Amino acid sequence: MAADSNIGPRMLARLGHRGPDGTGTAAVGATWLGHTRLSIVDVAGGAQPFTGSDGRRSAVCNGEIYNHRELAASLDGRTFATASDSEVVLHAVAAWGPAGVAELRGMFACCVADAGGGLVAARDPVGIKPLYWARRGEQTLFASELAAFDVEWRPDVEVFPPGHYWTPDTGLVRYATLEVSGPELTTWDEAKAQVRSTLITAVHRRMMSDVGIGVFLSGGLDSSLVAAIAARAARERGERLPSFAVGLADSPDLVAARAVAKHLDLEHHERVYTVEEAAANVDQVVAVTESYEPSLVRSAVPNFFLAELAARHVKVVQTGEGADELFAGYDYLRDLGDTDELRAELVRSVAGLHNLNLQRCDRVTMAHGLEARVPFLDLDMIAVAQRVPAAWKLPGDQGQEKRLLRDAFSGWLPEHLLWRRKAQFGDGAGGTEALREYATAAAGDADWEAARVDGLPPPRSREELAFQRIFARHLSGIRPERVLARFPTA
Repeated sequence: MAADSNIGPRMLARLGHRGPDGTGTAAVGATWLGHTRLSIVDVAGGAQPFTGSDGRRSAVCNGEIYNHRELAASLDGRTFATASDSEVVLHAVAAWGPAGVAELRGMFACCVADAGGGLVAARDPVGIKPLYWARRGEQTLFASELAAFDVEWRPDVEVFPPGHYWTPDTGLVRYATLEVSGPELTTWDEAKAQVRSTLITAVHRRMMSDVGIGVFLSGGLDSSLVAAIAARAARERGERLPSFAVGLADSPDLVAARAVAKHLDLEHHERVYTVEEAAANVDQVVAVTESYEPSLVRSAVPNFFLAELAARHVKVVQTGEGADELFAGYDYLRDLGDTDELRAELVRSVAGLHNLNLQRCDRVTMAHGLEARVPFLDLDMIAVAQRVPAAWKLPGDQGQEKRLLRDAFSGWLPEHLLWRRKAQFGDGAGGTEALREYATAAAGDADWEAARVDGLPPPRSREELAFQRIFARHLSGIRPERVLARFPTA
């Protein structure tokens, strides 16, 4: 922690939207910990930071640990003060050292400090939950968002890498990798069964909550499958699953989402927005997503409205993020030369999600005090998907992507919904071209190629230039090469 005693409280105050239900702090030796809480598990007793019974060690954690009960049982003899899933982080590190974070299954960014000056910081293997850090000499700061850092610290801010932990003594240590080695699945039927059972288990794990939980529903394959599985689980608990959809009036996504919700008997909610509303919110969306990547910003606008809608009804949603990266759902993947190249690109794209789609997913939801869970990015799901031969992920005879995934859930949805052609979210919700035109006009330069925003790379389009200008107003001093990723084209 920095020598400035007020820097922690200042940073914490900028993250209040992520945890509107409470704030907690602790001074542990030379380390200051702060946490803003979104109450989901053990609502009454799970306030953070957690402090061990000897008072020497405290921890804060952003996220969810889905195997916390199993870990608690294996930590026999340790005293748990709460029923919160996140408290297990404190005990895992205390019992097993920094490498104990490798036992955590879920999405998390955490820090554990002890009175003797020790500190462990860690991030989940996929990077579902964000973590940034900045170092100057012996001073180190951590935060969940770029905006939390004081302006004078921003040039030093970097992404804390997923699947790593850090201590002052060891430096960065990789504890997990996403690339799986092992035999490929040998039959189509075996692959279907493995994919189906693993995704069902992943969705069930993410039903863990003491508060309301729902699903984002675009009407596309990925979110519809998550909704179908979650709806069955909810019915077994005597509940009706809420679903949420947004789009322009009569957009394809809204129409499809209504059909899926009706078939699954969901408690369906939708928000119809206008092109004018989308344009009016671009400034806020760029600030929230902390990115100027055009594709990300365009898709973040409907997601921002979607999160705003869902947060009025629930605190947790499950989404379909990650399926395209696992099962080759994107059009550009059709052009890859061979199956080895396709497999390598899918591994690369999953590893890069934390700086692109997962960044958007986290920011637009947490901006409204809403938690998003991503069952397709369960480590078991990633492992199974990588064991599927890449050739089986190529489009079928009718051109449909993700045919194995569709086939695996035959009977779970009507055929016309199960085999609906993919539309990128934002395209299906409507308004993508209108947003592009708005941003292009907002850039306003006759010779935009000569226009530059100080500290940012040359824009690839007038649209990107417009978003860069907004980004620079909200996050001056950030060095994009340290914290931002870009899609291959704008």
